[in-house]
Amino acid sequence: MHAASRASITAVATSLDSFIAQSDAVVVGAHIGPELFDVVDVLDANRDLRVALIDPAAPSDKRVDLADRVFGDKLNEASRSVLCSAVDKTWSNTRDFRNGLVQLGQRALFRAAEAQGRLTTVESELFQLARVLEGSPELEMLLADRQTSADRRRHLLASVVYGKVTSVTETLSLQAVARAKERPVEACETLSRQAAHLRGYEVAHVVTAGVMSDSQRSTLAEKLGRIYGHKMSIHGEVDPSILGGMVVRVGDERIDGSTAGKLDKLRRAFA
Repeated sequence: MHAASRASITAVATSLDSFIAQSDAVVVGAHIGPELFDVVDVLDANRDLRVALIDPAAPSDKRVDLADRVFGDKLNEASRSVLCSAVDKTWSNTRDFRNGLVQLGQRALFRAAEAQGRLTTVESELFQLARVLEGSPELEMLLADRQTSADRRRHLLASVVYGKVTSVTETLSLQAVARAKERPVEACETLSRQAAHLRGYEVAHVVTAGVMSDSQRSTLAEKLGRIYGHKMSIHGEVDPSILGGMVVRVGDERIDGSTAGKLDKLRRAFA
């Protein structure tokens, strides 16, 4: 995202947080998220409208008036306020504007989960959903198939998650597969990281041969926190094939301290 767009989304996100904090956060956040996703659906199908809403040659009040005429009667007051605030800002291109609205919708849902005391749960559910999809290549392939309609992809994932996750996790994951620009696994992992970042944490994906105890998680989080300079959220995955030790991934960095990894290094050294 370009500099002007980053400044715009930061400003609108601050306004969004303030608006939600002064309202019934659970209800307002849960409304804003899906309604902004609906706006994005309309924009995806109408390039002329996307261009008109960010046209730098048009006065901002004219752009806001256009947004109000097109979407005003379809949105509640909170969603309308966020949309108009976004349209009032400067965006580098229509892609940034469209992606910014998606991020704002996601943020609203995260804030709703936070108000319920369930943001950590949502973060964990999204990570675990990524693991489920990673372990089901055929399902992920179907969800990633751009030849399949968005409604069909949403229906397919809904059949997997319905009743098994919070409503926020369900809504976020369904919108992610419907308009994913990345693999469904990566989309869910990205959302999980966003939830962690909202809490002030970085995510460590840790693979171990057995289930970690709470004390082991706490000790590992403390050590990684010292290394990376951030509070760490530990997302664990069990894989007996690594034999022992652990594999840690933080962002693009991967640290292989597993027994299987060490044996592989020895084999290569003596090859």
